[in-house]
Amino acid sequence: MNPAQPQLLVVDDDPGMVDYLTDMLPRAKYAVTGCIDAADALEVIAARPFDLVISDVEMPGMRGLDLMAAIHQRRPEQLVLLMTAFGSVDLAMQSVRAGACEFIAKPFLIEELYAAIERALQDRLMRRTTVRIGSTPTPGDDKTFTAESPRMRRLLKLAERAAAVDSTLLLTGESGTGKSAIARWIHDLSPRRQDPFVSVNCAALPQTLVESELFGARKGAYTDARQDRPGLFEQAGGGTIFLDEIAELPLETQPKLLQVLETGKIRALGDTRETAVNVRLIAATHQPLEQQVNERLFRADLYHRLNVINLEIPPLRERREDLDELVNTLNRRISRRLGKARPVLISTEVLRWVRAYHWPGNVRELANTLERAIALAEHDTLLLEDLAQASRLPKSEDFLQTAVMQGWTLQDVERAYIRHVLEATGGNKIQTAKLLGVDRSTLYRKLG
Repeated sequence: MNPAQPQLLVVDDDPGMVDYLTDMLPRAKYAVTGCIDAADALEVIAARPFDLVISDVEMPGMRGLDLMAAIHQRRPEQLVLLMTAFGSVDLAMQSVRAGACEFIAKPFLIEELYAAIERALQDRLMRRTTVRIGSTPTPGDDKTFTAESPRMRRLLKLAERAAAVDSTLLLTGESGTGKSAIARWIHDLSPRRQDPFVSVNCAALPQTLVESELFGARKGAYTDARQDRPGLFEQAGGGTIFLDEIAELPLETQPKLLQVLETGKIRALGDTRETAVNVRLIAATHQPLEQQVNERLFRADLYHRLNVINLEIPPLRERREDLDELVNTLNRRISRRLGKARPVLISTEVLRWVRAYHWPGNVRELANTLERAIALAEHDTLLLEDLAQASRLPKSEDFLQTAVMQGWTLQDVERAYIRHVLEATGGNKIQTAKLLGVDRSTLYRKLG
Protein backbone atom coordinates (compact mmCIF):
# COMPACT_ATOMS: atom_id res chain seq x y z
CA MET A 1 0.00 0.00 0.00
CA ASN A 2 1.40 3.38 -1.05
CA PRO A 3 0.61 5.89 1.75
CA ALA A 4 0.91 8.76 -0.72
CA GLN A 5 -2.04 7.45 -2.73
CA PRO A 6 -5.55 8.42 -1.61
CA GLN A 7 -7.10 5.40 0.09
CA LEU A 8 -10.61 4.56 -1.12
CA LEU A 9 -13.07 1.95 0.13
CA VAL A 10 -15.77 0.77 -2.31
CA VAL A 11 -18.88 -0.89 -0.82
CA ASP A 12 -21.48 -2.44 -3.13
CA ASP A 13 -23.47 -5.69 -2.97
CA ASP A 14 -22.88 -6.11 -6.73
CA PRO A 15 -19.52 -7.94 -7.11
CA GLY A 16 -19.35 -6.79 -10.72
CA MET A 17 -19.45 -3.12 -9.69
CA VAL A 18 -16.81 -3.69 -6.99
CA ASP A 19 -14.55 -5.47 -9.51
CA TYR A 20 -15.08 -2.69 -12.06
CA LEU A 21 -14.17 0.10 -9.62
CA THR A 22 -11.22 -1.74 -8.07
CA ASP A 23 -9.92 -2.10 -11.62
CA MET A 24 -10.63 1.41 -12.92
CA LEU A 25 -9.89 3.64 -9.91
CA PRO A 26 -6.23 2.58 -9.52
CA ARG A 27 -5.70 3.88 -13.07
CA ALA A 28 -6.36 7.34 -11.61
CA LYS A 29 -3.70 6.73 -8.92
CA TYR A 30 -6.12 5.73 -6.14
CA ALA A 31 -5.52 2.79 -3.81
CA VAL A 32 -8.80 0.86 -3.65
CA THR A 33 -10.23 -1.73 -1.26
CA GLY A 34 -13.53 -3.45 -2.15
CA CYS A 35 -16.30 -4.90 0.03
CA ILE A 36 -19.56 -6.53 -1.04
CA ASP A 37 -21.05 -6.48 2.47
CA ALA A 38 -21.72 -3.43 4.67
CA ALA A 39 -20.86 -5.27 7.91
CA ASP A 40 -17.49 -6.28 6.46
CA ALA A 41 -16.94 -2.68 5.41
CA LEU A 42 -17.43 -1.48 9.00
CA GLU A 43 -14.79 -3.93 10.20
CA VAL A 44 -12.36 -2.73 7.53
CA ILE A 45 -12.98 0.91 8.46
CA ALA A 46 -12.43 0.12 12.15
CA ALA A 47 -9.07 -1.42 11.27
CA ARG A 48 -7.61 1.45 9.23
CA PRO A 49 -8.53 4.90 7.95
CA PHE A 50 -9.70 5.76 4.44
CA ASP A 51 -9.70 9.07 2.63
CA LEU A 52 -13.08 8.35 1.07
CA VAL A 53 -15.79 5.68 1.30
CA ILE A 54 -17.82 5.08 -1.88
CA SER A 55 -20.99 3.18 -1.04
CA ASP A 56 -24.07 1.97 -2.85
CA VAL A 57 -27.36 3.12 -1.35
CA GLU A 58 -29.56 0.05 -1.95
CA MET A 59 -27.94 -2.99 -0.32
CA PRO A 60 -29.48 -5.91 1.54
CA GLY A 61 -29.16 -5.91 5.31
CA MET A 62 -27.87 -2.35 5.68
CA ARG A 63 -28.69 0.47 3.29
CA GLY A 64 -26.05 3.00 2.33
CA LEU A 65 -27.56 5.73 4.52
CA ASP A 66 -27.50 3.40 7.53
CA LEU A 67 -23.92 2.42 6.74
CA MET A 68 -22.95 6.07 6.53
CA ALA A 69 -24.58 6.77 9.92
CA ALA A 70 -22.68 3.86 11.47
CA ILE A 71 -19.42 5.08 9.92
CA HIS A 72 -19.97 8.61 11.25
CA GLN A 73 -20.57 7.24 14.75
CA ARG A 74 -17.04 5.85 14.69
CA ARG A 75 -15.38 8.45 12.47
CA PRO A 76 -17.40 11.72 12.39
CA GLU A 77 -14.95 13.27 9.94
CA GLN A 78 -15.16 10.42 7.38
CA LEU A 79 -16.22 11.50 3.89
CA VAL A 80 -18.76 9.25 2.19
CA LEU A 81 -19.82 9.36 -1.47
CA LEU A 82 -23.12 7.61 -2.21
CA MET A 83 -24.12 6.03 -5.52
CA THR A 84 -27.35 4.35 -6.60
CA ALA A 85 -29.32 3.20 -9.60
CA PHE A 86 -32.47 4.37 -7.84
CA GLY A 87 -31.56 8.04 -7.84
CA SER A 88 -34.08 10.79 -7.28
CA VAL A 89 -33.96 14.41 -6.25
CA ASP A 90 -35.43 13.54 -2.84
CA LEU A 91 -32.87 10.84 -2.20
CA ALA A 92 -30.03 13.07 -3.34
CA MET A 93 -31.08 15.83 -0.94
CA GLN A 94 -31.67 13.31 1.87
CA SER A 95 -28.19 11.84 1.34
CA VAL A 96 -26.43 15.20 1.37
CA ARG A 97 -28.32 16.36 4.43
CA ALA A 98 -27.47 13.10 6.19
CA GLY A 99 -23.79 13.80 5.67
CA ALA A 100 -22.80 12.53 2.22
CA CYS A 101 -20.15 14.70 0.60
CA GLU A 102 -21.25 13.70 -2.92
CA PHE A 103 -24.08 11.82 -4.64
CA ILE A 104 -23.75 10.12 -8.02
CA ALA A 105 -26.44 8.22 -9.96
CA LYS A 106 -25.85 4.97 -11.80
CA PRO A 107 -25.11 4.47 -14.60
CA PHE A 108 -22.29 7.00 -14.63
CA LEU A 109 -19.25 7.67 -16.74
CA ILE A 110 -16.04 6.82 -14.91
CA GLU A 111 -14.88 10.40 -15.60
CA GLU A 112 -17.88 11.66 -13.63
CA LEU A 113 -16.87 9.50 -10.69
CA TYR A 114 -13.26 10.71 -10.95
CA ALA A 115 -14.50 14.32 -10.77
CA ALA A 116 -16.74 13.55 -7.78
CA ILE A 117 -13.85 11.84 -5.97
CA GLU A 118 -11.56 14.81 -6.58
CA ARG A 119 -14.15 17.21 -5.18
CA ALA A 120 -14.54 14.98 -2.14
CA LEU A 121 -10.78 14.78 -1.57
CA GLN A 122 -10.51 18.56 -1.76
CA ASP A 123 -13.17 18.74 0.95
CA ARG A 124 -11.25 16.14 2.97
CA LEU A 125 -8.08 18.21 2.74
CA MET A 126 -9.99 21.28 3.92
CA ARG A 127 -11.54 19.36 6.82
CA ARG A 128 -8.20 17.92 7.90
CA THR A 129 -6.84 21.45 8.01
CA THR A 130 -9.75 22.46 10.23
CA VAL A 131 -9.21 19.55 12.61
CA ARG A 132 -5.44 19.91 12.73
CA ILE A 133 -5.45 23.64 13.42
CA GLY A 134 -8.34 23.41 15.81
CA SER A 135 -6.93 20.56 17.89
CA THR A 136 -3.53 22.12 18.53
CA PRO A 137 -3.90 25.85 19.20
CA THR A 138 -0.86 27.92 18.35
CA PRO A 139 0.36 30.26 21.10
CA GLY A 140 -0.59 33.82 20.25
CA ASP A 141 -2.84 32.71 17.37
CA ASP A 142 -5.22 35.60 18.12
CA LYS A 143 -2.44 37.95 17.04
CA THR A 144 -1.74 36.37 13.68
CA PHE A 145 -3.30 36.72 10.26
CA THR A 146 -3.13 34.50 7.22
CA ALA A 147 -4.45 35.37 3.80
CA GLU A 148 -4.91 33.57 0.51
CA SER A 149 -6.70 36.36 -1.36
CA PRO A 150 -4.49 38.76 -3.34
CA ARG A 151 -6.17 41.84 -1.87
CA MET A 152 -5.69 40.69 1.71
CA ARG A 153 -2.10 39.68 1.07
CA ARG A 154 -1.34 43.15 -0.29
CA LEU A 155 -3.09 44.72 2.69
CA LEU A 156 -1.10 42.70 5.21
CA LYS A 157 2.17 43.58 3.49
CA LEU A 158 1.27 47.27 3.70
CA ALA A 159 0.20 46.82 7.33
CA GLU A 160 3.58 45.26 8.19
CA ARG A 161 5.37 48.22 6.65
CA ALA A 162 3.04 50.66 8.43
CA ALA A 163 3.75 48.92 11.75
CA ALA A 164 7.43 49.80 11.48
CA VAL A 165 6.80 53.56 11.40
CA ASP A 166 4.99 55.94 13.75
CA SER A 167 2.79 57.73 11.22
CA THR A 168 -0.91 58.18 11.95
CA LEU A 169 -2.94 55.44 10.31
CA LEU A 170 -6.54 55.43 9.06
CA LEU A 171 -8.34 52.11 8.54
CA THR A 172 -11.43 52.18 6.35
CA GLY A 173 -13.87 49.53 5.21
CA GLU A 174 -17.37 48.18 5.80
CA SER A 175 -18.62 47.31 9.27
CA GLY A 176 -17.46 43.94 10.46
CA THR A 177 -14.41 43.61 8.21
CA GLY A 178 -11.99 43.39 11.15
CA LYS A 179 -10.55 46.89 11.42
CA SER A 180 -10.00 46.61 15.18
CA ALA A 181 -8.23 43.26 14.75
CA ILE A 182 -5.94 44.76 12.11
CA ALA A 183 -5.21 47.73 14.39
CA ARG A 184 -4.23 45.40 17.24
CA TRP A 185 -2.10 43.31 14.88
CA ILE A 186 -0.24 46.40 13.68
CA HIS A 187 0.44 47.39 17.30
CA ASP A 188 1.73 43.89 18.08
CA LEU A 189 4.15 44.12 15.15
CA SER A 190 5.35 47.61 16.01
CA PRO A 191 8.24 48.75 18.23
CA ARG A 192 5.52 49.85 20.71
CA ARG A 193 4.24 46.29 21.26
CA GLN A 194 5.54 46.15 24.86
CA ASP A 195 3.45 49.19 25.79
CA PRO A 196 -0.34 49.57 26.10
CA PHE A 197 -2.87 49.20 23.31
CA VAL A 198 -5.93 51.26 24.24
CA SER A 199 -9.05 50.79 22.12
CA VAL A 200 -11.79 53.43 22.16
CA ASN A 201 -15.15 53.32 20.38
CA CYS A 202 -15.95 56.97 19.75
CA ALA A 203 -19.61 56.16 19.10
CA ALA A 204 -19.91 54.75 22.64
CA LEU A 205 -18.50 57.83 24.41
CA PRO A 206 -21.12 60.16 25.94
CA GLN A 207 -20.79 63.48 24.08
CA THR A 208 -20.57 65.45 27.31
CA LEU A 209 -17.65 63.33 28.51
CA VAL A 210 -15.65 62.83 25.30
CA GLU A 211 -13.00 65.41 26.16
CA SER A 212 -12.43 64.21 29.72
CA GLU A 213 -12.40 60.55 28.62
CA LEU A 214 -9.76 61.17 25.95
CA PHE A 215 -7.59 63.81 27.60
CA GLY A 216 -8.35 63.44 31.33
CA ALA A 217 -9.74 65.78 33.98
CA ARG A 218 -8.31 67.53 36.99
CA LYS A 219 -9.94 67.56 40.40
CA GLY A 220 -12.81 70.05 40.50
CA ALA A 221 -13.05 70.37 36.70
CA TYR A 222 -16.72 69.39 36.98
CA THR A 223 -19.11 68.40 39.74
CA ASP A 224 -18.12 64.73 40.07
CA ALA A 225 -14.38 65.28 39.50
CA ARG A 226 -13.25 64.54 43.06
CA GLN A 227 -9.70 63.69 42.02
CA ASP A 228 -7.37 63.90 39.04
CA ARG A 229 -8.25 61.32 36.43
CA PRO A 230 -5.92 60.44 33.55
CA GLY A 231 -7.42 60.27 30.08
CA LEU A 232 -7.09 57.46 27.57
CA PHE A 233 -4.21 59.17 25.78
CA GLU A 234 -2.22 59.13 29.01
CA GLN A 235 -3.18 55.52 29.69
CA ALA A 236 -1.81 54.59 26.25
CA GLY A 237 1.50 56.29 27.03
CA GLY A 238 4.32 54.76 25.00
CA GLY A 239 1.89 52.54 23.10
CA THR A 240 -0.99 52.87 20.66
CA ILE A 241 -4.43 54.42 20.98
CA PHE A 242 -7.06 53.11 18.57
CA LEU A 243 -10.00 55.44 17.92
CA ASP A 244 -12.70 53.32 16.29
CA GLU A 245 -15.69 55.01 14.60
CA ILE A 246 -13.71 58.25 14.40
CA ALA A 247 -16.48 59.82 12.29
CA GLU A 248 -18.62 59.89 15.44
CA LEU A 249 -16.22 62.23 17.23
CA PRO A 250 -18.10 65.49 18.03
CA LEU A 251 -17.12 68.51 15.91
CA GLU A 252 -16.20 70.51 18.99
CA THR A 253 -13.68 67.84 20.07
CA GLN A 254 -12.06 67.45 16.66
CA PRO A 255 -9.80 70.54 16.86
CA LYS A 256 -8.47 69.36 20.23
CA LEU A 257 -7.58 65.98 18.75
CA LEU A 258 -5.90 67.75 15.84
CA GLN A 259 -3.84 69.79 18.29
CA VAL A 260 -2.69 66.61 20.04
CA LEU A 261 -1.58 65.16 16.71
CA GLU A 262 0.24 68.36 15.76
CA THR A 263 1.96 69.07 19.08
CA GLY A 264 2.13 65.71 20.87
CA LYS A 265 0.62 67.38 23.95
CA ILE A 266 -2.73 67.12 25.71
CA ARG A 267 -4.51 69.46 28.05
CA ALA A 268 -6.73 67.80 30.62
CA LEU A 269 -10.12 69.31 31.38
CA GLY A 270 -9.68 71.91 34.10
CA ASP A 271 -5.89 72.10 33.65
CA THR A 272 -3.94 75.22 32.66
CA ARG A 273 -0.87 73.43 31.40
CA GLU A 274 -0.15 70.90 28.69
CA THR A 275 1.32 67.44 29.18
CA ALA A 276 3.44 65.69 26.57
CA VAL A 277 2.22 62.25 25.44
CA ASN A 278 4.04 59.66 23.38
CA VAL A 279 1.43 57.61 21.55
CA ARG A 280 0.79 56.32 18.07
CA LEU A 281 -2.75 56.96 16.79
CA ILE A 282 -4.70 54.51 14.64
CA ALA A 283 -8.21 55.58 13.63
CA ALA A 284 -10.94 53.63 11.85
CA THR A 285 -14.31 54.27 10.27
CA HIS A 286 -16.84 52.54 8.04
CA GLN A 287 -18.22 55.90 6.90
CA PRO A 288 -16.97 57.80 3.84
CA LEU A 289 -14.94 60.51 5.59
CA GLU A 290 -14.38 62.51 2.39
CA GLN A 291 -18.15 62.84 2.04
CA GLN A 292 -18.38 63.80 5.71
CA VAL A 293 -15.81 66.52 5.05
CA ASN A 294 -17.77 67.82 2.05
CA GLU A 295 -20.92 67.95 4.17
CA ARG A 296 -18.99 69.77 6.93
CA LEU A 297 -19.64 66.96 9.38
CA PHE A 298 -15.92 66.28 9.78
CA ARG A 299 -13.02 68.73 9.77
CA ALA A 300 -10.92 68.65 6.60
CA ASP A 301 -7.68 69.44 8.46
CA LEU A 302 -8.21 66.58 10.90
CA TYR A 303 -9.10 64.22 8.05
CA HIS A 304 -5.85 64.99 6.23
CA ARG A 305 -3.86 64.59 9.45
CA LEU A 306 -5.44 61.20 10.11
CA ASN A 307 -5.12 60.00 6.53
CA VAL A 308 -1.31 59.91 6.43
CA ILE A 309 -1.45 56.16 5.76
CA ASN A 310 -4.75 54.72 4.63
CA LEU A 311 -5.50 50.99 4.62
CA GLU A 312 -8.84 49.88 3.20
CA ILE A 313 -10.01 46.51 4.53
CA PRO A 314 -11.83 44.58 1.75
CA PRO A 315 -15.26 43.11 2.47
CA LEU A 316 -15.47 39.35 2.92
CA ARG A 317 -17.27 38.87 -0.41
CA GLU A 318 -14.12 40.14 -2.16
CA ARG A 319 -11.73 37.82 -0.29
CA ARG A 320 -13.48 34.46 -0.42
CA GLU A 321 -10.17 32.61 -0.66
CA ASP A 322 -9.69 33.49 3.03
CA LEU A 323 -12.95 31.91 4.19
CA ASP A 324 -11.63 28.44 5.00
CA GLU A 325 -8.84 29.73 7.23
CA LEU A 326 -11.21 32.25 8.84
CA VAL A 327 -13.57 29.41 9.73
CA ASN A 328 -10.61 27.49 11.20
CA THR A 329 -9.46 30.43 13.30
CA LEU A 330 -12.93 31.42 14.50
CA ASN A 331 -13.87 27.82 15.29
CA ARG A 332 -10.75 27.44 17.40
CA ARG A 333 -11.26 30.76 19.17
CA ILE A 334 -15.00 30.34 19.82
CA SER A 335 -14.67 26.74 21.01
CA ARG A 336 -11.96 27.77 23.45
CA ARG A 337 -14.04 30.67 24.77
CA LEU A 338 -17.09 28.41 25.23
CA GLY A 339 -14.99 25.99 27.27
CA LYS A 340 -15.11 23.11 24.82
CA ALA A 341 -12.39 20.47 25.11
CA ARG A 342 -11.65 20.76 21.40
CA PRO A 343 -13.04 22.61 18.39
CA VAL A 344 -16.04 21.15 16.62
CA LEU A 345 -15.72 19.53 13.22
CA ILE A 346 -17.17 21.40 10.26
CA SER A 347 -19.17 19.40 7.73
CA THR A 348 -18.39 19.83 4.07
CA GLU A 349 -21.91 21.10 3.39
CA VAL A 350 -21.40 23.89 5.94
CA LEU A 351 -18.10 24.84 4.34
CA ARG A 352 -19.68 24.90 0.89
CA TRP A 353 -22.50 27.10 2.16
CA VAL A 354 -20.05 29.45 3.89
CA ARG A 355 -18.23 29.90 0.58
CA ALA A 356 -21.46 30.64 -1.29
CA TYR A 357 -23.15 33.03 1.18
CA HIS A 358 -22.59 36.76 0.51
CA TRP A 359 -21.86 37.80 4.17
CA PRO A 360 -23.22 41.36 4.26
CA GLY A 361 -22.00 41.64 7.87
CA ASN A 362 -18.52 40.44 6.89
CA VAL A 363 -16.24 38.74 9.44
CA ARG A 364 -18.41 39.85 12.37
CA GLU A 365 -21.45 38.11 10.86
CA LEU A 366 -19.41 34.97 10.15
CA ALA A 367 -18.14 34.93 13.75
CA ASN A 368 -21.64 35.43 15.19
CA THR A 369 -23.06 32.72 12.92
CA LEU A 370 -20.41 30.22 13.97
CA GLU A 371 -20.70 31.10 17.67
CA ARG A 372 -24.45 30.55 17.68
CA ALA A 373 -24.08 27.25 15.84
CA ILE A 374 -21.22 26.00 18.03
CA ALA A 375 -22.97 27.04 21.25
CA LEU A 376 -26.25 25.31 20.37
CA ALA A 377 -25.01 22.28 18.41
CA GLU A 378 -26.02 18.93 19.92
CA HIS A 379 -23.21 17.00 18.19
CA ASP A 380 -19.51 17.29 17.49
CA THR A 381 -19.90 18.19 13.81
CA LEU A 382 -21.66 21.34 12.58
CA LEU A 383 -24.33 20.52 10.00
CA LEU A 384 -26.14 22.81 7.63
CA GLU A 385 -29.26 22.87 9.78
CA ASP A 386 -27.19 24.33 12.65
CA LEU A 387 -26.73 27.60 10.75
CA ALA A 388 -29.48 30.17 11.19
CA GLN A 389 -28.98 31.73 7.74
CA ALA A 390 -28.65 28.45 5.83
CA SER A 391 -32.10 28.85 4.27
CA ARG A 392 -31.04 32.05 2.53
CA LEU A 393 -29.82 31.63 -1.02
CA PRO A 394 -26.62 33.40 -2.09
CA LYS A 395 -26.83 36.29 -4.53
CA SER A 396 -26.40 35.17 -8.11
CA GLU A 397 -23.08 36.95 -8.59
CA ASP A 398 -21.72 35.30 -5.42
CA PHE A 399 -22.97 31.92 -6.62
CA LEU A 400 -21.21 32.30 -9.97
CA GLN A 401 -18.04 33.63 -8.33
CA THR A 402 -18.03 30.59 -6.06
CA ALA A 403 -18.44 28.30 -9.08
CA VAL A 404 -15.43 29.88 -10.77
CA MET A 405 -13.29 29.73 -7.63
CA GLN A 406 -14.20 26.07 -7.03
CA GLY A 407 -13.53 25.08 -10.64
CA TRP A 408 -17.07 23.79 -11.22
CA THR A 409 -18.01 22.40 -14.61
CA LEU A 410 -21.12 23.62 -16.40
CA GLN A 411 -22.84 20.43 -15.26
CA ASP A 412 -21.85 21.16 -11.64
CA VAL A 413 -23.32 24.67 -11.89
CA GLU A 414 -26.55 23.34 -13.40
CA ARG A 415 -27.00 20.70 -10.71
CA ALA A 416 -26.18 23.12 -7.89
CA TYR A 417 -28.64 25.68 -9.23
CA ILE A 418 -31.39 23.07 -9.57
CA ARG A 419 -30.83 22.01 -5.96
CA HIS A 420 -30.94 25.64 -4.79
CA VAL A 421 -34.27 26.15 -6.55
CA LEU A 422 -35.58 22.86 -5.20
CA GLU A 423 -34.68 23.90 -1.64
CA ALA A 424 -36.28 27.32 -2.18
CA THR A 425 -39.56 25.64 -3.19
CA GLY A 426 -39.47 23.32 -0.20
CA GLY A 427 -38.90 20.24 -2.38
CA ASN A 428 -41.92 20.90 -4.64
CA LYS A 429 -40.85 19.26 -7.91
CA ILE A 430 -43.71 20.68 -9.98
CA GLN A 431 -42.97 24.25 -8.90
CA THR A 432 -39.22 23.69 -9.30
CA ALA A 433 -39.64 22.39 -12.85
CA LYS A 434 -41.89 25.35 -13.66
CA LEU A 435 -39.38 27.87 -12.34
CA LEU A 436 -36.57 26.16 -14.28
CA GLY A 437 -38.64 26.03 -17.46
CA VAL A 438 -38.34 22.24 -17.84
CA ASP A 439 -40.68 19.28 -17.43
CA ARG A 440 -40.45 16.95 -14.46
CA SER A 441 -38.87 14.12 -16.42
CA THR A 442 -36.04 16.46 -17.45
CA LEU A 443 -35.64 17.55 -13.83
CA TYR A 444 -35.36 13.92 -12.66
CA ARG A 445 -32.89 13.11 -15.42
CA LYS A 446 -30.64 16.07 -14.66
CA LEU A 447 -30.25 15.20 -10.98
CA GLY A 448 -30.42 11.44 -11.37
